[in-house]
Amino acid sequence: MRLSTRGRYAVMAMVELAARQQGCSTDPCPGRPVSLAELAQAQLLSLAYLEQLFGHLRRSGLVASARGPGGGYRLARPAGDITVAAIVDAVDEPIRATRCEEGSPGCLAGERCLTHDLWSELGEQIRLFLAHVTLADVVEGRIAGRAVMPRDGALPAVVEAAQ
Repeated sequence: MRLSTRGRYAVMAMVELAARQQGCSTDPCPGRPVSLAELAQAQLLSLAYLEQLFGHLRRSGLVASARGPGGGYRLARPAGDITVAAIVDAVDEPIRATRCEEGSPGCLAGERCLTHDLWSELGEQIRLFLAHVTLADVVEGRIAGRAVMPRDGALPAVVEAAQ
């Protein structure tokens, strides 16, 4: 999977911001704005990089900024309404597991490789997973155990044989 530091850092900073505003159930979220310097220090991230990322997050309507002394950022919506996928999308981070480049004819010398559909579906599963995880889920520790068996409960033959 290709998820660069851009997507990871944006998610880390947004989770930190949400944790500092935990319990926010109104729109917009109350509380004092959090400076990017505070977020960068708490998550050991580059301040300059966060400034770029938060520009994207603000334009996408995920955070609101406050200028002046005591200024900073706060969530623009409740943490339960912001998905991890929305954060990744906001910073222009595509979730791809194939080695194909966007718009190219194929993975291997201009041809689709035999495993293209496998990796493409994996990327889609990751995207779907992140689309169903909110900042509130992460802050409140509701992530473990989310990877579940397909709804019909059927295991592929290879997995059944290994059990």
